[in-house]
Amino acid sequence: MATSRLPPATLTLKQFMRRQQVLLLYRRILQAIQEVPNDSDRKYLKDWAREEFKRNKSATEEASPTTEAQDLKEARGIVTTTSVCSVSAMESSLDLML
Repeated sequence: MATSRLPPATLTLKQFMRRQQVLLLYRRILQAIQEVPNDSDRKYLKDWAREEFKRNKSATEEASPTTEAQDLKEARGIVTTTSVCSVSAMESSLDLML
């Protein structure tokens, strides 16, 4: 029986692709937060996003690609209306995404 030359902690292709998708989502969320005009709201949302991603770091449940695409579209819509939307409403909408 052939043994693998890869270390046991090596990600499978599916895990690697999922990791890349999560990193892309994280970057997009941080970029969207940069568009928030109020400094204190921006800091709050940035800290909140970091804590949520840290809290869900070990999550293994996978969503369907169509759900992820829909979540990204909703997140973009939330950011474009940030000046009208309160921080708590934005937080609850992003909480649904994660």
